[in-house]
Amino acid sequence: MAERSRLSVFSVEGIGEITPESDLVALLAEALGASAGDDALRDGDVLVVTQKVVSKAEGRLVPLDHDDDAAKVALVESESVRVLRRRGTLLITETRHGFICANAGIDLSNVADGTAALLPVDPDRSARRLRAGLQRALDVDVAVVVSDTFGRTWRQGVTDVAIGAAGILPVLDLRGTVDANGRELVATEVCIIDEICGAADLVMGKATNTPAAVIRGCPRAWLGEGSVRSDVVRRPEDDLFR
Repeated sequence: MAERSRLSVFSVEGIGEITPESDLVALLAEALGASAGDDALRDGDVLVVTQKVVSKAEGRLVPLDHDDDAAKVALVESESVRVLRRRGTLLITETRHGFICANAGIDLSNVADGTAALLPVDPDRSARRLRAGLQRALDVDVAVVVSDTFGRTWRQGVTDVAIGAAGILPVLDLRGTVDANGRELVATEVCIIDEICGAADLVMGKATNTPAAVIRGCPRAWLGEGSVRSDVVRRPEDDLFR
């Protein structure tokens, strides 16, 4: 009988409010160090950290009157390379990172009145910095994924997806393998880091001020070097909708 696959997911508690003066690595290391017991970070774990706290720690906060619709639209346009659709103050745009999302990923929730949080300049680099910092602080070899909440075309509701990654292969390429009936798979590529972010969000929630979660038990074959920008964002020449 084949060994049963098993993953565990748990939230990281005790991070507190993040500001541009916060040392996010130190706060994560304190929450996930030896004193965390069974929840201490281990080799092979995948740490998911929300975009909001990464942006705050990196000082990606700008002044914005939340009641000024014209200012909101202007800010979205300034953070976009093109606008795909408009409906009032809701814009679907392409960011400089290549993400297609609502309002250029600019966030007004869980930030102080009069401010807005922008996406990190380079989320993959943000993930690499967090990973390297945790390796130095805790002597562990882990993967780090930066997550954000996106809607999806033609589907209701939102889910968390990866916008930055370090130490994990973003896409599992199953092309050339065979299914349970022996048929060769010719197109199947699984975006495992988006699935990991969706799982992490189930324990973090949207309004609990819990900005990180750990996924434990991922196959070692998933770990390696890759990035969201190069491995997940679809190239324009491969996109049938552009």
